[in-house]
Amino acid sequence: MKILQINASYKPAYIYGGPTMSVSKLSEQLVKAECNVEVFTTTANGTEELKLSTAVPQQVDGVTVRYFKRLSKDHSHFSPQLLLALWKEIRSFDVVHIHAWWNLVSMLSCFIALIRNVPVILSPRGTLSSYTFTNRHVGLKKMLHITIGKFLLNRCHIHSTSEREQAAIAQLLNPKSIFNIYNLVNLPVYIPPPAYQSGMLKLLFLSRIENKKGLDLLFDALAELSIPYQLSIAGSGDEAYIEKLKMKSRQLGIAERLEWIGFKTHSKFDLIASHDVLVLPSHDENFGNVVIESLCVGTSVLISKEVGLADYVQKNNLGWICDTTVSSIQENLSHIYHSSGKLKIIREFGPAVITSGFNDDKLTQQYLNMYELVSQPA
Repeated sequence: MKILQINASYKPAYIYGGPTMSVSKLSEQLVKAECNVEVFTTTANGTEELKLSTAVPQQVDGVTVRYFKRLSKDHSHFSPQLLLALWKEIRSFDVVHIHAWWNLVSMLSCFIALIRNVPVILSPRGTLSSYTFTNRHVGLKKMLHITIGKFLLNRCHIHSTSEREQAAIAQLLNPKSIFNIYNLVNLPVYIPPPAYQSGMLKLLFLSRIENKKGLDLLFDALAELSIPYQLSIAGSGDEAYIEKLKMKSRQLGIAERLEWIGFKTHSKFDLIASHDVLVLPSHDENFGNVVIESLCVGTSVLISKEVGLADYVQKNNLGWICDTTVSSIQENLSHIYHSSGKLKIIREFGPAVITSGFNDDKLTQQYLNMYELVSQPA
């Protein structure tokens, strides 16, 4: 089977966080399963471009990747060269898997694939939630969805990564089918040592720093806490927004309890393991790779019910679920501080639950089954 993966960004554009990592992990696992996989992407790397050749395909961790120049920056990523290559070559593939929506790479690639009569799987990766229709370029999104978006999406097969995302899509669209398969997540080959119990609740935020992640709510909740705590903030984002958050922390009187440690990649599992709780009070999160990364080293989580993995965490008793309100976050943090027994249980048994449920081979087979079904003649 010959599979084409299309995403506006790819490794080493780590600035885009989880979606980029998920697409690359999936591609790598498909290659290991002896599939013929190719990736079409752009040189997108935030405000800059990846310094990679666009003249010839690149081998990135065993995957054949073709990088194309883009004419527009985030978040449109217009790349005529990618679209021209796609038009010429798309019929040589059995299935096209497009990731994300609301950018010109995804939408125009979808249009080309349907015109050229090649089966399309679309993974929205959080871009078709109700939150996205009320945040940033609201009018443009609604117009695009009514005029062309819904028409295209209803002719695709949709891949969701959580039950929450699946339900949201089912209310919005009537696609050819919906497959729900968890993300493949890079897990460490070893389990780092457990967090040192010091009597202080060591909290960690590890994600891209943007408004939807709920850091402002977390700051307000921390200002109301009477328990000893320390919060490490690992991630990158818009500098102006980060400075706004730093100013807020000073106004709330919590700045001395915060440590801004920047973007982390290779040492992130050691960082996670050195904390008691990962906190992710997002307003919207279709999956949440970092939740699995945290639990696989035994660090429990406090996440909002708007995070795609909230049901999974609750079902397996691997952490706490909060509302996206200051009072709910504050109450849960206070409760966690007095729940050292549960923290220790999650530290001991969480890794085994995750390595079993997020086994690469099992999940890869689910993706292969999806591709087989979609590629069969109607």
